[in-house]
Amino acid sequence: MLANSKAYSGFAVDDLERARRFYGETLGLKTTVLDEENGLMTLHLAGGRDTLVYRKPDFTPATYTILNFEVDDIDEAVDGLVERGVRFERYDAFDQDEKGISRGDGPYIAWFKDPAGNILSVLQEP
Repeated sequence: MLANSKAYSGFAVDDLERARRFYGETLGLKTTVLDEENGLMTLHLAGGRDTLVYRKPDFTPATYTILNFEVDDIDEAVDGLVERGVRFERYDAFDQDEKGISRGDGPYIAWFKDPAGNILSVLQEP
């Protein structure tokens, strides 16, 4: 029934302007504010995968990874994000190196949070 529907994802934040600055300036993504008064913004992701970001008054950060950014060189990506002020998360369940990168089974991955506390990652296929 929905096989040909153009679906898109979305997630909530508590402060749309802080989110716009983080995603647009810190991460370097193209953003479009759709409705400032009602708190709606689009992230224009590679491959035509737009994502809706919306302000939610009773916001609670996601406890799971909401966006994964695949990169060619995870060390370069982590170093570049650290230079822009991004802090990487540490999780007891994962063996992570000094940069916060987990290089175990599966993709190499490092997690960080947006200003609202939502979890994001950069990952590289080994």
